[in-house]
Amino acid sequence: MKDRAGRRRARRFAIGTAVVVALAGMNGPWLYRFSTEKYHQYKINQPEYKAANGKWEIIEFPEKYRQNTIHAALLRTGKVLMVAGSGNNQDNSDAKQYDTRIWDPVKGTIKKVPTPTDLFCTGHTQLANGNLLIAGGTKRYEKLKGDVTKAGGLMVVHNENPDKPITLPAGTKFTGKENGKTFVSKDPVLVPRAEKVFDPATGEFLRNDPGLGRIYVEAQKTGAEYETGTEDNYRIQGLSGTDARNTYGIAQKLALDKKDFQGIRDAFEFDPVAEKYIKVDPMHEARWYPTLTTLGDGKILSVSGLDDIGQLVPGKNEIYDPETKEWTYTDKVRQFPTYPALFLMQNGKIFYSGANAGYGPDDVGRDPGIWDVETNKFTKVPGMSDDKMLETANTVLLPPAQDEKFMVIGGGGVGESKLASEKTRIVDLRADDPKFVDGPSLEKGTRYPQASVLPDDSVLVSGGSEDYRGRGDSNILQARLYHPDTNDFEQVADPLVGRNYHSGSILLPDGRLMFFGSDSLYADKANTKPGKFEQRIEIYTPPYLYRDSRPDLSGGPQTIARGESGTFTSRVASTVKKVRLIRPSASTHVTDVDQRSIALDFKAAGDKLTVTVPENENLVQSGWYMMFVTDGEGTPSKAEWVRVP
Repeated sequence: MKDRAGRRRARRFAIGTAVVVALAGMNGPWLYRFSTEKYHQYKINQPEYKAANGKWEIIEFPEKYRQNTIHAALLRTGKVLMVAGSGNNQDNSDAKQYDTRIWDPVKGTIKKVPTPTDLFCTGHTQLANGNLLIAGGTKRYEKLKGDVTKAGGLMVVHNENPDKPITLPAGTKFTGKENGKTFVSKDPVLVPRAEKVFDPATGEFLRNDPGLGRIYVEAQKTGAEYETGTEDNYRIQGLSGTDARNTYGIAQKLALDKKDFQGIRDAFEFDPVAEKYIKVDPMHEARWYPTLTTLGDGKILSVSGLDDIGQLVPGKNEIYDPETKEWTYTDKVRQFPTYPALFLMQNGKIFYSGANAGYGPDDVGRDPGIWDVETNKFTKVPGMSDDKMLETANTVLLPPAQDEKFMVIGGGGVGESKLASEKTRIVDLRADDPKFVDGPSLEKGTRYPQASVLPDDSVLVSGGSEDYRGRGDSNILQARLYHPDTNDFEQVADPLVGRNYHSGSILLPDGRLMFFGSDSLYADKANTKPGKFEQRIEIYTPPYLYRDSRPDLSGGPQTIARGESGTFTSRVASTVKKVRLIRPSASTHVTDVDQRSIALDFKAAGDKLTVTVPENENLVQSGWYMMFVTDGEGTPSKAEWVRVP
């Protein structure tokens, strides 16, 4: 295996040398007239170079179809859903201008889709019926400390009446009993009735535990004199009688501090055939930056996020049932940072790699481990190098998924830290005592690396930046193919566009890769020139598509149940070496917990190829998959879509 890796490197060197020698053999003046850029373009377009390194191409949509793509998912129609919401643009948010596009990478068509709310920084995952579940998003943009003019913060409303809940409308005024300062609510709040508590032994009434509602409030007037430094009880204006006696507010410090983003509870299913959003029941918790993970029974786990007042959801996780379209809290709480990388294991438990996209205390919920959602037991997995630099790291389930090996790639320090890790770390969860070991290193410390599983079992690792959001012009224009069988990286062609925050990658049904987004803070080394959102799409064509021919695949069933088989037609069935089911991606913020490549057993007879789907529902979740076959050279077919019910 090591010899094969050595031959790959030798082939790349020989190709580059041959091109240089050929040019040097021509007359000198002609060579010097070649500018550096022209020579580079000449070299990367040579057939031999593309066959060894692949090729990158930029696609720029017509201006009216461009958007700040934050989220992308491959639909079972082969089209790509590209979601911006307000696109990290507060002017769009204030004007309620939200964007979604559908791009057909085969026909090149682009369609604008009506977007019901601000799905900026939402969560998403593929459903068994082929729809995409989308939940959460943005209610309010952050305000930095210098931009906050009115003191504000969390007001906890208490209702001591056990007989009825109470709803307070937006604009409700709260006046402190001690400080005398008045604050106004920004939204309505429903406060549940109090709960009567009885002695379990005697049945004797003990007390009423008040119902609690949380609401964001702001001072009536601007200025530092309206800040509060201590907890106070607040009388609610406009109430009378029993309501006035039973209902009151309690707030801690209400200040001019930075105000974080606020999330929403809204949830939708996107129908890829009708190409429209369908509203379903909202989550119990508002969530901004949540992770959605599909469970073995087809239900969806929703975890973390900032809530409707800008605080980290305190470990209150919930599950969506696609049959009833309803959400239910899990029995016990467990807190994670936002956008945690959570993957379904073959035993039904959840693996948390420790990678995340930010927001949350630096000492809570950041240890990697295995989580049993039913019992809430969490078993830490040791051995993680650079364990304080897992924010903005990428995590990928290495192919084939049956091996249950995960790679954590790069990452950086918590928040706006300049720290970045060049490490890759690999864990084998099938081992008796799983622990992380270092894999091959990246050339540079890398935040926001993209990682996409390919049909030949390699993983393309590309892009990222050395600093937070590409500060200091630190985007990394490099790409590597990771080979799990030899545990090494192979350098391939460099991307043309830098990608950092708000970027992602998607494997397309024809075996190419799509890259979207990037949201640099600055565009220069001195950090003086504001960055511009990257709206161009880039396509990477891997080396395997520059070979003489590729296997064909057609004619099979559209549905194959777990444990069952289906027969397809291929003129070169006898040359097929691997068959893979690859779950379509749903990518955002260096988080794509959907993608997985599952090995299928198969038999070839003449021009027929019979494949068998594994029985484990935790390995093969219900839904639509791309089925690829690859030959002995690792050249893949185009994908056939197969549904696993």
